[in-house]
Amino acid sequence: MNTFDELGLQDNILKAIKELGFETPMPVQEAVIPRIIENTTDIVALAQTGTGKTAAFGLPLLQLIDPDNKKTQALILSPTRELCMQIASDLSNYSKYLPNIKVTAVYGGASIESQAKQIKAGTQIIAATPGRMLDMIMRKYADLSEVRFLVLDEADEMLDMGFEEDVQSIIESTPKDRHTFLFSATMPADVEKIARRYMVKPETIAMGQRNIGATNVKHIYYLTHARDRYTVLKRVADFHPDMYAIVFCRTRQETQEISDSLIRDGYSADALHGDLSQSQRDHVMKKFRDKHLNMLVATDVAARGIDVSDLTHVINYQLPDDTDNYIHRSGRTGRAGKDGISISIINMKEKGRIKMLERQIGKPFSAGKIPSGRQVCEKQLYHLIDRMENVNVIEDEINDFLPVIYKKLQWMSNEELIKRFVSVEFNSFLEYYRDAKDLNVDESRERSERSEGGAFTRIFMSIGRKDGLLPPKLLGMINDFTQSRELRVGRIELGDTFTFVEIDTKFVPLFMESFKDKTLNDRPIRVDIAEGQSSDRPRRSSHGGGRDGDRGGYGGNRSRGGDRGDRGGSGGGYKKSYGGSSDRPSYRSERRSDSSRSATRPDPERGSRPGSDREPWYKEQAGKPGKKKKRF
Repeated sequence: MNTFDELGLQDNILKAIKELGFETPMPVQEAVIPRIIENTTDIVALAQTGTGKTAAFGLPLLQLIDPDNKKTQALILSPTRELCMQIASDLSNYSKYLPNIKVTAVYGGASIESQAKQIKAGTQIIAATPGRMLDMIMRKYADLSEVRFLVLDEADEMLDMGFEEDVQSIIESTPKDRHTFLFSATMPADVEKIARRYMVKPETIAMGQRNIGATNVKHIYYLTHARDRYTVLKRVADFHPDMYAIVFCRTRQETQEISDSLIRDGYSADALHGDLSQSQRDHVMKKFRDKHLNMLVATDVAARGIDVSDLTHVINYQLPDDTDNYIHRSGRTGRAGKDGISISIINMKEKGRIKMLERQIGKPFSAGKIPSGRQVCEKQLYHLIDRMENVNVIEDEINDFLPVIYKKLQWMSNEELIKRFVSVEFNSFLEYYRDAKDLNVDESRERSERSEGGAFTRIFMSIGRKDGLLPPKLLGMINDFTQSRELRVGRIELGDTFTFVEIDTKFVPLFMESFKDKTLNDRPIRVDIAEGQSSDRPRRSSHGGGRDGDRGGYGGNRSRGGDRGDRGGSGGGYKKSYGGSSDRPSYRSERRSDSSRSATRPDPERGSRPGSDREPWYKEQAGKPGKKKKRF
């Protein structure tokens, strides 16, 4: 492998990157940097996220820029504000010893006038998001007439986010004799279209094959019941005490619900989705980058362009809709030559998609065994001992207290002292996982049971408790709108602003048509099929109306209950389906959440977890003690 000294970079750039810890170039840097310095051809570089692409195009661009010309000479387009800001920051660091070269980040959510002022003062390189850059062009705040180099970074993500027209308009505002460098993890048809239309005989540099997953990522799936998905997530997090992960969900609502439940259960987590303001997004990302959070719960769109080092895991709480999204998700870990793990939590109906992903990304998936309660306790206990062994003892601070402590404990043997020390820290954790159920699915048994019962499809509805909706009312609406007494209803999961309901699969077309253009309290009712959420277990038939229907609809199969955070008993609201068990032990990793948003108030049945200084919610309610249920 070459060194950076052998790639043709000038001394003042080499000095800066060596101070940043750059030693040997990564493969994409070794391949791309000399080509750009030669300044003879357009380039299409296919490489996974986290492989060093910013330095691959940024270092040679800094060398090719004329520092005496204050006009914009290079434009870098990226899909998100976060990535745009990171690129600008990286280039500023690389150009530490190039004082006459200025880099400006152009993105939405900040003052456009301030950004325009920086460009007018003299900026040779602009790193921008497409929407804000096009706005700058339309307002004539930016002059691209002397742009010699155009970089399209994360091109597949940028176009997938709906920026194709913006990107085309921006490209057409630049000189035709420019050089264009396109970087992408995958090469879908829309990216190839851009390359054919706007690039001149580009040289393709591929780090691996097209549309395959990252080489350093191990792909694992856990097979469980859909109702246990959240419990599995907690189990996996507890089994990996040093986990630093992004948890991917499909919808904004689900992302917030999962995050709130994790926070309530004592995990260091927060949410990132499109309903957050830019300042909230920045705050969450800063906490995550500073490793004040163990888990970031995010949608695909919100996580686009995020570049975070040292992620240990990517967790697919729900599988994405397409292969490219899975590649992007899993590519968040296993970066810079490090190993990473991509975990997918699936049910029986989703297993076929795993086989499809294996074929499409060219990587095998391992069937993981969901850890038992005992295995989790063992892992956490040994982690506690490791922390104890490696703790930094500040002797000057504690020496004055030690004589009294020694005198107090001198009657104990070493063995007794160790047992008591471990018990103080660990009793609540052991109690929590006592009799924890096996969350793994017995595939042969499931197939047998499914053959005996009818199939159900899970439906999303845009109405919930805040609309005055309760299960009996929903069942009545189904009867009234469908005019069918044969339609079977399965489990109802009621949220504040939305509802999930299981409908006999053969009646789904009737259900969807019947609710078309309907309203509740003047609020339009939107219904959609919840992909990958169909019920994979039989249940007794429950018709739309009547007492039997009520029980079947929202009581579900009560006897199958759950372990710590499962829905137990009747009702099964949406938040409950994620667990929200507030009796989780306080023993956790040393990183804690300092979320700026308050967590969802716990269910009164849950109480507070051991070690919490917060009183159970039900104690605040005079005359409403709530029923405390055993969770094991």
